[in-house]
Amino acid sequence: MRRALAEFFAGLTLAGVGPALLPWRCLVCTDPGGDGLDLCPACRRDLPWNRPACARCGLPLPRPAPRCGRCLGGRPPQASTHAVFRYAPPLDRLLPLLKFHGDLAAGRLLAGLLAEGLAQSLADTPRPAALVPIPLHRSRLRQRGYDQALELARPLARSLALPLLASALQRGRATAPQSELDARARRGNVRGAFRLAPGIPLPAHVALFDDVMTTGATLFEAARLLRRAGVARVDLWVAARA
Repeated sequence: MRRALAEFFAGLTLAGVGPALLPWRCLVCTDPGGDGLDLCPACRRDLPWNRPACARCGLPLPRPAPRCGRCLGGRPPQASTHAVFRYAPPLDRLLPLLKFHGDLAAGRLLAGLLAEGLAQSLADTPRPAALVPIPLHRSRLRQRGYDQALELARPLARSLALPLLASALQRGRATAPQSELDARARRGNVRGAFRLAPGIPLPAHVALFDDVMTTGATLFEAARLLRRAGVARVDLWVAARA
């Protein structure tokens, strides 16, 4: 499965659309797809783009504002967060297809949508010098057979012409699934869970990528590690924000 995903994503074009079997079929409702996507026009219109949102943590907001209340009162390790979607229908059906079922078509579709959304977000913000995906622990990787964040980060890096530092960040220990824990337990669960691979130079500005951000505990812990290692600016990029 891991090799199949890597070979499949390697064929993506800059637009995020690669070779696929016709006819295109919507992965959400099974209606015919449109514009060369496995997504029908109606479901595309329903995509929950994360706008407006806090520029610092990506939290969805009811009205435009530079920061949410928590970020106004705190000092998070990241400079900004670009969360392309809210974790809501129909996106909450597409991500699990890739994450838990290895659905190649869902991965191809998501990669293209993420490249589109992030290209728009980056129009007015500094570009990072490299993309660093949040890794799975080797035990979880053996169990699942592939790393969904890495498989999305590969075509995203190509689409945005960014170096991908796929091995720079490592999980030093296995952790419990974050989805099973409350906010406080999530912070403790990932504390000290990451380490940096030796011999891989880090640029002054990097973007950390993950598929879903809920409390932010995982991404914040990794961002703190990068900052302690001398990275001057860390941005967070995620497919969806809860």
